[in-house]
Amino acid sequence: MRIVYMGAGEIGNSSLKWLIEKSGHEVVGVFTQPDKKVGRKQLLTPPEIKVIAKSAGIPVFQPETLRKNEETLQSLRDLDADLFVVMAYGQILPKSVIEAPKLACVNLHASLLPRHRGASPIQAAIRDGDTETGITLMHIVPKLDAGDKIFKKTIPILDSDTGGVLHDKLADLGPELLRDGMDKIGVERTPQDESLVTYSGKLMREDGAIDWNKQAHEIELLIRAYDPWPGTYATLDGAKLKIYPKAELGPETHRPAGEVFYTESGDFAVACRNGSTLVFKKDAAAFQAEGRKRLMVGDFLRGNPIAEGTSFLVS
Repeated sequence: MRIVYMGAGEIGNSSLKWLIEKSGHEVVGVFTQPDKKVGRKQLLTPPEIKVIAKSAGIPVFQPETLRKNEETLQSLRDLDADLFVVMAYGQILPKSVIEAPKLACVNLHASLLPRHRGASPIQAAIRDGDTETGITLMHIVPKLDAGDKIFKKTIPILDSDTGGVLHDKLADLGPELLRDGMDKIGVERTPQDESLVTYSGKLMREDGAIDWNKQAHEIELLIRAYDPWPGTYATLDGAKLKIYPKAELGPETHRPAGEVFYTESGDFAVACRNGSTLVFKKDAAAFQAEGRKRLMVGDFLRGNPIAEGTSFLVS
């Protein structure tokens, strides 16, 4: 088959490599996002997907938008593709693009659909306490992540998984999904159960604000889910304190939510809702003050002591 790949996120890198090197099909074009300025020096940097395609001699297209873009649509048609494979492209495809390939336009979505449609399914799976996740190969339709399912692969979510760790596991799962699912395209399809749909929207930095009025286990999940993006933080004495994994559930307390105390072993702890607590071990978790570098909790507290009884801002 002649395949056009569309993607921009790093999660799709290994899937594109598999399509190029091992699928037995011909990747005739790659569509990705425009180069962006990155870092303090604002150097114009291409997406890694572009680098992979260029090194394989595959034409790369980087339109700002696919909507009402007749030139880009004609470029797609000229590629005469049988199949479009999409993963983390970052744009909603218009109907004209979805209908362009001869066989199908399919997406690799990083959740077990219909659970966690939308932009942040990996973080949502950890945050919501799911015990497993995976990738769903699905047909693309105009409605967000609502197309018929073709095939899926499932992996467990471990207590140690962060958003970043799970992202990398799912990136590695992509080629396996394509290897075992490509021959099912055009053959198998199962409608999604709309009664089971959940949505996970685009995350912003402010989504990482910790609400100590939640149960400790909810906050622990949030801290892992949002590492490395958008990160989590709490407010102490008017300043933001970034908080990194890992946190552990601690002993019950009668202290009010947000109050700091220390365990018998000297580890930093915070009271949460209904007497639940979170413990940040000195050599396991990390804090970062605004404008400062990230430090293990023990090192941080030596230079920035926080007295027992101090309280974080509570929502």
